[in-house]
Amino acid sequence: MHSTVHTPDGVTLGVEHFGDASAPLVLLAGGTTMLSWPDALCEALARGGRHVVRYDLRDSGASTTADPEAPAYTLRDLAADAAALARGLDDRPAHLAGIGVDGMVAQVAALDHPDAFSALTLAGTRPVAPGPVDDDLPDHDAATMKRLFAIPMPDWSDRAAVAEFAAAGAEVLGNDPAAARATAERVFDRTPGTEPAVQLANQMGMVFSKLDCKPRWRERLPELAIPALVVHGRHDMFFPVGNGEALAREIPGARLLVLEQAATAIPAAAADEVAAAMLAL
Repeated sequence: MHSTVHTPDGVTLGVEHFGDASAPLVLLAGGTTMLSWPDALCEALARGGRHVVRYDLRDSGASTTADPEAPAYTLRDLAADAAALARGLDDRPAHLAGIGVDGMVAQVAALDHPDAFSALTLAGTRPVAPGPVDDDLPDHDAATMKRLFAIPMPDWSDRAAVAEFAAAGAEVLGNDPAAARATAERVFDRTPGTEPAVQLANQMGMVFSKLDCKPRWRERLPELAIPALVVHGRHDMFFPVGNGEALAREIPGARLLVLEQAATAIPAAAADEVAAAMLAL
């Protein structure tokens, strides 16, 4: 079921519900749209007795779209959105999950709003903001990034061209091109316009490169006192697996689940394995 939720500070967030609304809440923050979380994973979590809600970040999907080229909010505001949504959906603390760049939002949300969350899952992310990486963390694979950025930008008003662009990028990154094409088509159909900045925010999450992500939070990770799961693809060349390993080391008691056949996306074939690990928190 799709709907929208309004936060106390006037932000509209597009959400989709799976499972029994009275069950414990698992909140899946989009990276940047909700479709970064596979249907199969949402359905597996719901079968496991959870109320699953995936949502679009600001400037993507059905959420508030203002100016993706110059966002007037910060990483901390996105973290506050997650906490407000969790509190608005359930009186009990929620299991929060973030994927990719939104794993950064999830880390900050859990640190800044500890009363709102009971567990944390971080998938394919790293413990520092976009931009220069810490010396002890592996950066984006240079050869992969060169191939990725060599793909010509599509005509953002052409659904088929956008889908083929996504498929080509998925092939470079080691993801399933067919799955990426299908997801891109769904994202395109949910996007409120075909302006390049809006499509980039939806299809590629480029708004994150413009966000104020200070101050650092990596040094605060040992403060986390909730069960945590770190999921990472062995073949992730965007945020190589060393980033997930660092998160698992620095969050007390965190479990690391490395998906041996995955890259940046969670394959549908791994949905049951990831859901089981999340349900065990």
